[in-house]
Amino acid sequence: MISKLDSVLMTQRKFIFHYKNVRWARGRHETYLCFVVKRRTGPDSLSFDFGHLRNRSGCHVELLFLRHLGALCPGLWGSSVDGARLCYSVTWFCSWSPCSKCAQQLAHFLSQTPNLRLRIFVSRLYFCDEENSQEREGLRHLKRAGVQISVMTYKDYFYCWQTFVARRKRSFKAWDDLHQNSVRLVRKLNRILQPCETEDLRDGFTLLGL
Repeated sequence: MISKLDSVLMTQRKFIFHYKNVRWARGRHETYLCFVVKRRTGPDSLSFDFGHLRNRSGCHVELLFLRHLGALCPGLWGSSVDGARLCYSVTWFCSWSPCSKCAQQLAHFLSQTPNLRLRIFVSRLYFCDEENSQEREGLRHLKRAGVQISVMTYKDYFYCWQTFVARRKRSFKAWDDLHQNSVRLVRKLNRILQPCETEDLRDGFTLLGL
């Protein structure tokens, strides 16, 4: 089941402006978050919901999404008729990666909600140029909390265009340097998350007694 209303769709101009993965993102002071929520409703069926949000009234969009979880994920904190906890899979496509404070709050929330799995695709990395930035540590904190974090590539932009944009039969057209900027950001994110992978290996060796 897919619920789809015109009001949840972004305009073409808004999507391209806010999600363009340019190196210098001047004037893009808001963060947009496109989301897909999935829940298995039977052996062969899934329920879907989707839409988009942006920062409002000083509330960062990641925390704004959490405020809507009760409506988007009914039964998240309860259980189904047979007593089993309902499990949800949530995917975000964000114009900016989360700030350090949002990352910490998200990680804490997920530690209290093991039946919700979150995957985040980001168009650009927020304040991650400095080696010791808090934002870099925030991303590592999310990874340790089990969040899959990836940089958006052409196929992700194409999916978002098809799913979240009022495209009026217009096909998605890649802008100049989309691929090159994605490759650059993928490498940068991999370097940021590398310490997490090192820690995971160290923990594995400890369990093996090595």
